[in-house]
Amino acid sequence: MKKTHSFILVLTALVLFLSGCAGFQTSNNSNSTNNNENNNTEENSEGKTVIDFWTFWGSEIRRPIIEKIIADFNESQDEIEVKHTFLPFGDIWTKELASIAAGDPPDVVINDINATALRGQKKQAMNLSQFLEQDDISNRFYPELWDATLYEGDSYGIPFNTDTRVLFYNKDAFEEAGLDPEQPPTTWAELEEYAAKLDKKSGNDYERIGFYPLWGIGYDVWLLNANGQNYFDKENNVQIDTAKNEEVLNWLKTWKDRYGDKVVNSYQAQIDSQQGHPFFSGDLAMIAQAPTFYTQIRDYAEDLNFGVVELPEYEEGNGHTSWGGGFVAEIPEGSKNAEEAWEFIKYLTDVEAQTYWAVQNFDNVANVEAAEAASQSSEFTEDGSMVYQKAVENMEQTLLTPIPVVAPDFSSLINPNVDQFFLGSMTAKEALEKSQKDVENLIKKNQ
Repeated sequence: MKKTHSFILVLTALVLFLSGCAGFQTSNNSNSTNNNENNNTEENSEGKTVIDFWTFWGSEIRRPIIEKIIADFNESQDEIEVKHTFLPFGDIWTKELASIAAGDPPDVVINDINATALRGQKKQAMNLSQFLEQDDISNRFYPELWDATLYEGDSYGIPFNTDTRVLFYNKDAFEEAGLDPEQPPTTWAELEEYAAKLDKKSGNDYERIGFYPLWGIGYDVWLLNANGQNYFDKENNVQIDTAKNEEVLNWLKTWKDRYGDKVVNSYQAQIDSQQGHPFFSGDLAMIAQAPTFYTQIRDYAEDLNFGVVELPEYEEGNGHTSWGGGFVAEIPEGSKNAEEAWEFIKYLTDVEAQTYWAVQNFDNVANVEAAEAASQSSEFTEDGSMVYQKAVENMEQTLLTPIPVVAPDFSSLINPNVDQFFLGSMTAKEALEKSQKDVENLIKKNQ
């Protein structure tokens, strides 16, 4: 994640996709399979029922991996053939909604986990209780992920993959600054102390920055880290305008004021370039990121001497709360082959397929047994094993932020106010007060 608020912005875009159906036609590329004009179930030449599986995994890395999983499933039985349809990330969900409205949806689609309940409420995703009553696979997954798929107690999607946020740090920079590389910061106070010691200046210019909290993760992750919960409690009461949230925002702004806009923007530009990332060159000593950040280190800075640890906690005993997202496999409402789709989803989220995906992609998976198996994979280097094991351990303190069905697109009401705070045109209190009122009004409209 490279830009401030990036995961909230992604969720906002997804909810906008969910808010209405645009007039798109479904993809008709060489890998897709469409039902015939009478919407009858399609069979291949061998008599297998053909189901259409939509993903946005079209890169040269991920596409071969998902297609290998599909091929293995197709060869594992003689009743179902899965066809893969790739659609770009920016198109897949608008086209899915259009296909649902037209009565001709795919049979399985990969979708955002944090908006699963919203799609269940809107009857865009199929209620899976009919399958789970006979085949309860809920205990395969991290409880936090499973709970995110529920609407009124029923699941509308099966968890596939996930992520978390951790702290990467440069061990050589620690030694140079007189810090123990085996004792990274554990609290916010230590984070500030270490960062100050790691800062390195030549005149007015920084040769190295110790840490900046809004590179890699957004302000909302720090709010979550401090509070141990999201903006909403279990009854969807809004908890935005709080004294702790005000304190956290002001704390974040002290870092911005300390380095100044020129330095912050200059480093951000380097971060955006990936290969020229200041963490790779030693110009940035610590950064909070998803564990998959390791793959960039592996590819662009293989000799970097680094460590990884959980996010520092607000204060001792507060908890090292982290944030995660992820994706689910859903059966869109109106699928003509729901039973066959369910059989494929079971395979897709079982240990073998999940372990293969985890190791080949260096990606956190939803299946607990598969995640633990991947952490012991001999295919990982020593550094890779270190990072992946930390990622698996970190799931115990990782929270998701499902979008409440009564507050779709709520983040678009908070982010502009917080942006104005960081720009200096609002106080933290003013930004939080306005956000609280705006979200409360949104909930009233949807109740």
